[in-house]
Amino acid sequence: MATIEELIEKSETRIFKAVFPNTTNHYETLFGGTALQLMDEVSFICATRFSRKKVVTISTDKIDFEKPIPEGTIIELVAKITKVGRTSCTVKVDIYKEDMYSDDREIAVSGHFKFVAVDNDKKPTPIIDGRG
Repeated sequence: MATIEELIEKSETRIFKAVFPNTTNHYETLFGGTALQLMDEVSFICATRFSRKKVVTISTDKIDFEKPIPEGTIIELVAKITKVGRTSCTVKVDIYKEDMYSDDREIAVSGHFKFVAVDNDKKPTPIIDGRG
């Protein structure tokens, strides 16, 4: 049986996207709402891979938009479990922006998303019972 540490390591999730005009705001940078949607998606995948249960987002912590992400860049979203409770887990998500035509890469956005595992009646259930 895998340890919690092994489950955390195996569940790290990475998604790459290109920033196209249909995802930008009037400043030609990635729209904040799009960034949040992508962060929720990658954190959901990470929490699901960790628990192999039905999970729902129950909260987000402070989201830091540290750098603008211009149109025409590549972004990488990296999600990793940072805390495990009885029925919940917390996922840290970082968005890295990467210039398409150079090696320039830096963190642009980061935040935490909390998930709770739910049973078929949508009631909280142990997040890793018997797996960790």
